[in-house]
Formats: sequence, structure tokens, C-alpha cells
Amino acid sequence: MTTARSEGLSAYIAVTAAYWAFMLTDGALRMLVLLHFHTLGFSPVQLAYLFVLYEIAGIVTNLCAGWIAARFGLTSTLYAGLGLQVVALIALAQLDPAWAVGASVVFVMLVQGASGVAKDLAKMSSKSAVKLLAPSGDAGLFRWVALLTGSKNMVKGVGFLLGAALLGSVGFVGAVLGMAAVLAVILIAVLMFMPAGLPKGRKDAKFTEVFSKSPNVNWLSAARVVLFGARDVWFVVGIPIYFYAVLSDCTTEGNRTAFFLIGTFMAVWVILYGLVQANAPRILRAKSRPTSDLITAARGWAWALALVPAVLAVAALVANGPQDWLTLSVVVGLLVFGALFAVNSSLHSFLILSFTSAERVTMDVGFYYMANAAGRLIGTLASGLSYQIGGLPLMLGIAAVMVALSAVAVSFLTPDEEQAT
Repeated sequence: MTTARSEGLSAYIAVTAAYWAFMLTDGALRMLVLLHFHTLGFSPVQLAYLFVLYEIAGIVTNLCAGWIAARFGLTSTLYAGLGLQVVALIALAQLDPAWAVGASVVFVMLVQGASGVAKDLAKMSSKSAVKLLAPSGDAGLFRWVALLTGSKNMVKGVGFLLGAALLGSVGFVGAVLGMAAVLAVILIAVLMFMPAGLPKGRKDAKFTEVFSKSPNVNWLSAARVVLFGARDVWFVVGIPIYFYAVLSDCTTEGNRTAFFLIGTFMAVWVILYGLVQANAPRILRAKSRPTSDLITAARGWAWALALVPAVLAVAALVANGPQDWLTLSVVVGLLVFGALFAVNSSLHSFLILSFTSAERVTMDVGFYYMANAAGRLIGTLASGLSYQIGGLPLMLGIAAVMVALSAVAVSFLTPDEEQAT
């Protein structure tokens, strides 16, 4: 028993370390692509297009990855995710500035699509591993998933800052090649030293098992669609472009300063988000509360979150354009949104693992993160389009509506004592 527990902890540490490395490059790459192509003259809608295939790939990948992991083992999907990200980074360095805008958009979309596949292979592997490795009792599952998810997002936040800093110092090509080299070294290390503790897969796994028959899994997945759509509708394009407009004077030095400040804000937001996620079990007093109580809490936290973008949307309408007080309000308001969003997201991540069983974990987690990717796709498209059409008021108003829809979906969750926890 002690040996099995030690192997499980070692495997959890190895998976978490690999996931950290991946998400550092993922955060940096998003900031590099967004800021680099904005300075090349891409419109908000064109910038959103760059991430569309990334999110579409996530939908397809998560749908298939659960079955692949069940069939061939969790380590196979983790290694594939890390390797594919290395290939995507190297490919992105081949972009020629002399290409026409249309050709550049298509090329970056394809490479971002490959990166999206890589990200969701790594994510599904890591989150599923927690269900299989976490200790039972004493809120062990919630603590382990919160720690993995929270620490991952803190690392991704550092990645945002890293991406902005690398763009301003070594340039786009140097940044992506450097990250590819570091991630390749980490992949080799994980391949050589991954401990035992993760399942190897089962030959009889069927693809049709991916689609869940559990109402709880399906309602939670629906809530996840609109929750993450509500975040990405402002996060992906709109807010970075708004900040660039108010911070940069379009000179080289002005751009460098704007890059640093935007990267810092995005990094601080994601780090705060991750820090609150990691501490969500303590905030919610999960040790002393049954799952049914946490389901009820999820509804209240969702409605509280919906208030933040609603208030910011009204403020943006009143301001009727960039104002110093509006920018400050947006910064503070979105940090509050991040803290509340973290609790909502952490609750969802715990509940999906609570609702599933060890036999179905990769299938249900894959389906759930397919919904997550669908939400990000909707948010990504809406981010560029809503900001271009209606600016901050429309963008933030859409975010408020989507969070409210998430709260409605969560209200349909019910305690299911038959599910393994």
C-alpha cells in the first residue's frame, strides 16, 4: 500500500511538472502571437481568427483524447501533447514577414491548431491522472485537482509575462525557437524518468463511450461552455487591444512599454486566478462539506460572478470611450472577476471528477474539456467581433449574459450517490 501510494505521488509530481512546462510555453505563445500580429496591422477580428483553429482543434482533440488515453494509456497522450507543441513552436518560427496577410493568417491558424491539439492532449492527461492518483477521504480529490489547476494557471500567467518580455527583447522568432528547445529537453526528461503509477490503457475501450449518459456530467459540461466563453470574450482579443490603445503611442519604445504592461496585467490576472484556484478547497471549507453542499455553493458563486462584467459594461457605457477612471475600473473589476472565476472553475473541476468513475474518467474528462474548448471557441470569436462592433460595453455585456447562463445550467446539478468519488 505504501509503495503504491509513493508511486502515485511520484507520478502526480511528474505529470504536474510536465504540465507546468507545457503551460508556460502556451501562455507565452498566446501573448507573442497576439501582440506580434497586432503590431503588424491585424484587426481584432483577424486576431481572433488566429486562435479559431486552436479552439476547434481543442473540441475535436478532447472528444478523441479520452478514448485514446483509455485505449493506449495516459502517458501516451501526455508525451504526444508535449512533442506536438515542440513541432508547433518550430513551425511558427518559419513564418515569413513578406507573406501576404491572408497567407500569414492561414499559416498561423494551422500552427495554432496543432498547438491546440497539443494543449488539450496534455490537459486531459493531467486532469484524468488526478482522479486516479489522488488519496481518498479528507477532501483529497478536491485538494489535488485544485493544486494542479491552480499551479498550472499561475505558471501560465508567468508565461504571459515571459511572452511579452521575449517579444520586446529577442523578437518573435528567437522567442519561439528558445521555447521549443527548452520544452524538447523537458520532454526527453519526462520520457526517461516518468515513474509508474498511471494506467496503461485497455484494449476493449470503445469510442462511443466518450458520450456520457450522466445528466450531471452533461449539465456541468454545458455550464463549462458558457463559463469559459464568458472569460474569453474579453480575455483573448478585446482587453489586450483596449489596453494597447490607451497605453501605446505607436513608437518602438511605446510599443515595448505597452507590451510589458499588457503582459504584466495578463500575467497578474492568471497568477491571481491560479492562486485562488489552488486555495479553493480552503475558501469553500471542502473538508467539512459534502458534495451536495458544494453543488449548491456553485450556483451562488456563479451568480456572484455574473455581477462583475454587468457592472463593468454599465461603466463602459457611461464613459462612452477610453477614460482613465474606466481603465482603472476595468483593471480592478477584472481582477475581482478573476478571483470569483477561479472559485467557479475550481468547483467545476472538482465536480466533474466527483461525478465520474475511475473506469470512465478519461472519457468524461475528455467530454467535459471538449465543452471547455467549445466555450473558448465561442468566446474567441465573440471577443474580436463584439469589440470591433460595440467596444467594451458590448463585449462585457455578452460576458455577463454568458455567466448567467452558466449559473442556470449549474442549477440542474443534483447529488448522485452512485457515482464513485
